[in-house]
Amino acid sequence: MTSLLNTQRPPVFCPGCSHERVVTSLDKALDNRGLQGHQLVIVSDIGCSGLFDTFFNAHAFHGLHGRALTYATGLKMARPDLKVVVTMGDGGLGIGGAHVLATCRRNIDLTLLVLNNFNYGMTGGQCSATTPSEAQVGSGFLNRLEKPVDICTLAGAAGAPYLARLSAYQKDLSEQIGAAVDYAGFSVVDIWGVCPGRYTKHNQLTPKRIDERLADLPAVNGPVSENQRSEYSHAYAELAARQIDSDALTHIPAQFQAPQSGRREVVILGGAGQRIVTAGELLCLAGISAGLHVTQKNDYPITVLRGHSVSELVLDAREIGFTGIDRPDVVLALSPEGVARRPAMWPRLSSDAMVIAAKGVSLPHCNAHVEVLDFKAGKIKSADWALAALAVMAARGRVLTQEMLAAAVRHRFSGKVRDLALATIARATALTAEG
Repeated sequence: MTSLLNTQRPPVFCPGCSHERVVTSLDKALDNRGLQGHQLVIVSDIGCSGLFDTFFNAHAFHGLHGRALTYATGLKMARPDLKVVVTMGDGGLGIGGAHVLATCRRNIDLTLLVLNNFNYGMTGGQCSATTPSEAQVGSGFLNRLEKPVDICTLAGAAGAPYLARLSAYQKDLSEQIGAAVDYAGFSVVDIWGVCPGRYTKHNQLTPKRIDERLADLPAVNGPVSENQRSEYSHAYAELAARQIDSDALTHIPAQFQAPQSGRREVVILGGAGQRIVTAGELLCLAGISAGLHVTQKNDYPITVLRGHSVSELVLDAREIGFTGIDRPDVVLALSPEGVARRPAMWPRLSSDAMVIAAKGVSLPHCNAHVEVLDFKAGKIKSADWALAALAVMAARGRVLTQEMLAAAVRHRFSGKVRDLALATIARATALTAEG
């Protein structure tokens, strides 16, 4: 048996907590299917179930309370080759109820394990969406005023095609979890268990009592015949492909060689009106002209015409699975607003990093090589500083070449705008040579 459990971070639940049984059963189910860590993502919610992502040697994502299914959906759409398992408590189910219903309606290939112990165990034992009305919980009488949710009934009504209601103590738990993982669609597994830290201090709930309560309910274990339909991500891909006229797409041939190999990260720190986003697009187009994968993330306030404008770019010959930037290779510092937007970045810059700063923009202390340019002296308008900074990058052979930048400009612009952009590049290149 090849366990995926992280021996450096064993389960840390309260003694007698049923969640630990789910951890080991999930591990066994994954092992029986020969799944390795790089083939799997554990997406966890907040609460005791939110600890699951640390217990497995696999890809992991830990997000906001109730939102786990939204991240899992994005992951599955981007990487349909991965198995995605979501762990959520009954608290997260209630808080993120709309997301649960939306995922049931979509039928995307995810496995949702709801670790149902009938209370908010981590935060004081308050009532959750599944707390029985007669239970004694940390939120007083509130649960007496609400009808508890039957997870499987709710999910089935919303369109979930696979449902299972299980006890954390049944002997075939790993097999049942495995069957849900195997299902090619959205599977919801409602796993009833005991919370010894909170719930059972005031309520008589034992594995035997769970079995009795489950026996009183209609058996739910497997595909729901009336909800069977196409899996969302595959159906989406098929329908989207029909909407695209391949003849109308503009192809950018890979005709240049990037000046460096490996992943390259660039952050453009500017302000409103400096065409930061457009400069980011140009850098992406330049990367594509060298056969690179590219990503762009933009950050600006709702005011649009004032404040910061930031663009983060990643370029790599390999597919880009993570777009976060911690220590960029190049930073373009073009306005105080933009520089102030990333205060934590500066101390992390390495001595190999390059900062191109507009004259007059103050920078925090950093170890990077800093090149200050007087764009005004070169008669370059503020709106063109970002493009000019790309020209300086190209002249210095950082991330892109002059040929790559020129190709990007010709692809992005035409006519007078294209000619003005190329003229700006020429002035910036001349300014670099003078410096």
